[in-house]
Amino acid sequence: MRRLRAFLFLLLLPWQAAAQEGLPVDLELVLAVDASGSVDNDELRLQLSGIAVAFRSPEVLKAVAEGPYGRIAVALVLWAGHNNPKAISSWVLVHDEVTAEHFAAMVERFPRGGIDGATGIGKAIAFSARALTGNGYDGERLVVDISGDGRENPPDDWTVMLNDSRAFASSRGVSVNGLAILTEDPTLDTYYRYHVILGAGAFVEVAATYADFAEAIHRKLIREIAAPLVVGSR
Repeated sequence: MRRLRAFLFLLLLPWQAAAQEGLPVDLELVLAVDASGSVDNDELRLQLSGIAVAFRSPEVLKAVAEGPYGRIAVALVLWAGHNNPKAISSWVLVHDEVTAEHFAAMVERFPRGGIDGATGIGKAIAFSARALTGNGYDGERLVVDISGDGRENPPDDWTVMLNDSRAFASSRGVSVNGLAILTEDPTLDTYYRYHVILGAGAFVEVAATYADFAEAIHRKLIREIAAPLVVGSR
C-alpha cells in the first residue's frame, strides 16, 4: 500500500506543478486606465466604453483566437495619485465571444469610486506589475498597458517613481506599452516613449482626444494580442 501511495504521488507531481504554475495563456494583460484629477467622469467613461467596444470587435477576437493557446487573461486597473488607492477588477480568461462579452460588460460597469488625485504613473506600473503575480495564469507574455493624459507629477511623500517601477517590472519580465491621450499635452507620446514604455518592442499608441480613444485602444489591443515576443518598435 505504501508503494502504491508513493507511485500515485509521483504520478501526480507533474499535474500539481502545472496547477501551481497556473493555466497557460498567450498573454497576461493589465489595462491600467488613468482616473486622475485631469480625467472627468465623462472622459473616464470614454476610456472604459472604448475598451468594451474593442473586446466586442471581431478583429480583437480573431487576434486572440490566432494565438498558440487561443486565450488571454486580462484585468482592468484604475489609477491616479501615487499613494492614492487603486482599483482592480477580477481577472477574466478571454477565449471566445462569451468570455470577451463578460469582460466588456464588467469594464463598462466598473465604478470609479473615490479614485482621483495626481498622476502617479510609476506607482500604477508597480501596482499593475504586481497584479500579474499569483493570478492563476502562466502567460507567454506579461504586459501592462498604461493609458493617460499627463506626465508623472512630483509626489507629496515617498513613493515608487517611474525609474523604480520600470526596474521592478523589468525584473519580473513585464513589458509596458502606452496609450497617450494628447488633450492636455500634445507631446505626451514622446514622454511616454522615453520615460514610460519598457521591454523589447514596447510601443506607444496615440489618441488625439478622448473621442479618439476607442479607435486607438482597438488598434493597440490587436497589436498587443497578436504580437510575438518582440511586438514592434518605438
